[in-house]
Amino acid sequence: MNQRSTLSHLDWLEAEAIHIMREVAGQCSNPVLLFSGGKDSICMLRIAEKAFRPGKFPFPLMHIDTGHNYQEVVAFRDKRAAELGERLIVRSVEDSMKRGTVVLKHEGESRNKHQSVTLLEAIEEFGFDCCIGGARRDEEKARAKERIMSFRDEFGQWDPKNQRPELWNLYNARSHKGENIRAFPISNWTEMDVWQYIEREGLELPSIYFAHKRPVVIRQGAIVPVNVPLVSGELTNVAKPGEEIIDLQVRFRTVGDISCTAPVESDADDVAKIVLETATTTITERGATRLDDQTSEASMEQRKKEGYF
Repeated sequence: MNQRSTLSHLDWLEAEAIHIMREVAGQCSNPVLLFSGGKDSICMLRIAEKAFRPGKFPFPLMHIDTGHNYQEVVAFRDKRAAELGERLIVRSVEDSMKRGTVVLKHEGESRNKHQSVTLLEAIEEFGFDCCIGGARRDEEKARAKERIMSFRDEFGQWDPKNQRPELWNLYNARSHKGENIRAFPISNWTEMDVWQYIEREGLELPSIYFAHKRPVVIRQGAIVPVNVPLVSGELTNVAKPGEEIIDLQVRFRTVGDISCTAPVESDADDVAKIVLETATTTITERGATRLDDQTSEASMEQRKKEGYF
């Protein structure tokens, strides 16, 4: 009697992501995988392993570093790339600032949106025709509009009205010289899917994803980490005069530039507890933790039009 095996929803999502990543490798001549050390890009590394091992990845890894990233995440990024034996390219917003291509309005301005400039410079420097990223449609309204193979013009800009159809899972990653594609293999995943996949695969994570004590202030209703040490040893996000610093048990749902990534109050100190906590939340991870997205409802869409991930 034939036994019919049933794939779980994670198996389906994983198979789709592997297929997309192989499509990129097959159609593009010089792709790159964006790897920040965050949970989504950690899942992307596992997908790449399943798609291409025991061979080397058919692309390098790249991180656009603002210079204001959490020490724990940067250390994990370097450690994971070394473990895999894959080439890691790091390009810094601070280098763009030295070249004068990025100019901050003031010293305390978030560097997050300026990653677009550094990314476009890196694409031109290496001639990449596709950047593989870990963005998901459930994160934010603008990302929900985006195709799995998202076309960017010769200026690196995204036009939501000028995207290619993706019927029957047929993906078109072709581009002319100077144009590029942003490919999102886990576009159809949710935050819950990511955490369940991490749990199933036993993936290692930076420590800041788990509950820990951290000095914070409450600023405009958000939990803001303060006096955070950079890799250089310098402190950033210094508390403002009159703000009360408290030690709070928090974890990060998403990680990025220190200036705009807020933690949430939590006691979840392992992946199983995070899965349970994620199942009961009513606020998206970016809505709860990304301060730069709260400036306006269209802030993410505007940044993507300018070349953001």
